[in-house]
Amino acid sequence: MQIITNFIHKLYKTDDFIALHEPRFLGNEKKYLNECIDSTFVSSVGKFVDRFEDEFAAYVGSKYAVACVNGTAALHAALYVAGVREGNEVLTQALSFIATSNAISYCGAKPVFLDVDKKTLGLSADALQNFLEQHCKVINGVCKNTLTDKTIKACVPMHTFGHPCEIDAIAKLCKKWHITLVEDSAESLGSFYKEQHTGTFGAMGIFSFNGNKIITSGGGGVIVTDDAALAKELKHITTTAKVPHKWEYVHDKVGFNYRLPNINAALLVAQMEQLERFLQDKRQLAQEYETFFEDFDDIAFIKEPKDAKSNYWLNAIILKDKATRDTFLEFSNANGVMSRPAWQLLSELEMFAECYNDGLENSKYFQERVVNIPSGVRV
Repeated sequence: MQIITNFIHKLYKTDDFIALHEPRFLGNEKKYLNECIDSTFVSSVGKFVDRFEDEFAAYVGSKYAVACVNGTAALHAALYVAGVREGNEVLTQALSFIATSNAISYCGAKPVFLDVDKKTLGLSADALQNFLEQHCKVINGVCKNTLTDKTIKACVPMHTFGHPCEIDAIAKLCKKWHITLVEDSAESLGSFYKEQHTGTFGAMGIFSFNGNKIITSGGGGVIVTDDAALAKELKHITTTAKVPHKWEYVHDKVGFNYRLPNINAALLVAQMEQLERFLQDKRQLAQEYETFFEDFDDIAFIKEPKDAKSNYWLNAIILKDKATRDTFLEFSNANGVMSRPAWQLLSELEMFAECYNDGLENSKYFQERVVNIPSGVRV
């Protein structure tokens, strides 16, 4: 293990403690922040919000982008606009950050946990198909779970660590079974599947700009869509459902105060200018890790899946068992290299323990063996 921590220190050219993924502010961040402050438009209206939404939509190849305060809020709003309500079910994966299931719960719905694919770590198209064929029926254009008699309103796959899942196959299944596809692309800005950016395969996709993401505004999130009606409703519902008027305060439904402040958008505009530079550095880092770990028989480096170009947001290795994982976590963190395990499966958390799962064989395998290692931009 010492040889691994030594190698990572060499990669980062420092003997100091190496974080998992630090932000980098190398461009116009301070300039744009000062412009924003001088304008006095620091809340949810301003030129940087508009500019960021336009530039982000253009980058991922969507027609519309709606900026939000964070990725969780973005996912909640997307699910709400998709019609997810009390008593519905949403198909998703247990190997994910808590925000995925929290957003489902905010709508009063319950997650249904299906296994991930061993090649992608994202929702398995085979597991999805098996569940739908064994336990679901389409009745009058609505997908019903025959086990619970609940409506399955949406499906939320997550692109784990930035590696695209088999999203085209998942999209086809969702269309066939009348299920709205909402991509949790929080970790996958800059990732492509079959030359199409993640987040653009379904009705909506969401991204996160938390402090540990490739680009950040401290927080922040965005929803992308090609549907003009959805985009209009998303902007409305995230702006407290306020009916536009020069001075009257009229709200036509219960809405959310989820719009991204202009001051945060100023940071994101500057960060977008650095995105390709960041992605290039991260890809080079991943290649160096891949070459290094080829010499280890008992450690596998997680590479981008077939037909995908990954942003390598968080580099990860697979160790032989949980005991080895735990030993590595303790050793690396004690020796100046931050490492973290995969998340505890959402199905094992108290608030989701009663939700259906399909056995989650692959998810459990990864939970016991995966470790994330430093992945921050080195420039």
